Amino acid sequence: MAASGRPAAPEVIWARPGRAGRGPRPAHTRESIAAEAVRIADAEGIDAVSMRRVAAGIGAGTMSLYNYVPRKEDLYELMVDAVSGEYELTPPTGDWRADLLALARRTRELMHRHPWLPRLLSPVYGFGPNALRYLEHSLACLAPLEVSGPEKLELVAAVNGSVAAFVASELAMAERARSLPWSEAAEEGVRTAWLVSRLATGEYPLLAAALAGTHPVAEVANDLSAVFDRSVSRLLGAWAPADG
Repeated sequence: MAASGRPAAPEVIWARPGRAGRGPRPAHTRESIAAEAVRIADAEGIDAVSMRRVAAGIGAGTMSLYNYVPRKEDLYELMVDAVSGEYELTPPTGDWRADLLALARRTRELMHRHPWLPRLLSPVYGFGPNALRYLEHSLACLAPLEVSGPEKLELVAAVNGSVAAFVASELAMAERARSLPWSEAAEEGVRTAWLVSRLATGEYPLLAAALAGTHPVAEVANDLSAVFDRSVSRLLGAWAPADG
């Protein structure tokens, strides 16, 4: 072990003691460190999270923080696991599609509470205690689906990837709306008018037919939850026959 507390060889943060080295009772915990890192990321974004900022937030020296968390990557893993503990894992109903959709909705809500989370989605950060409980619950929901274990894990990953992409788009739209020098409604009106004028030329008959009877720009934006449910449901439906 290096003098700073950083490991000299690869290791899993969950397999090491809560604090490296001997001495008095630790003044801090992984939970308090993770909570401070999450607080900073929620308020200012993941790029604002640093060992220095977290150490200052919990009243520790930057170098002493390495005795608890050897690397910034370990800090990210603690953060992902901390927010994974927010899942409400209700008992499976026996309807795996309904259960996975409900879980996807909770994941979407979680990512909106913690907008930095999609950036940290990775198998590297997915095996802490809370993340393992989430995976175990997901597999329990998928018990009625007669496919192999690896395929079930692929499905969970596919759903999470779809949710992350959907939320990333939502967050980008919200960020753009905040940066507009005029109202979002004014922007939407101008864009809709332009799109309608293009469709009226007859150059895009298939698109015009697809959008017939809708408000082209607002239709999706105003009903994102319904769009989300349809997207996830179609993904689940493609995984197995309707009677599977």
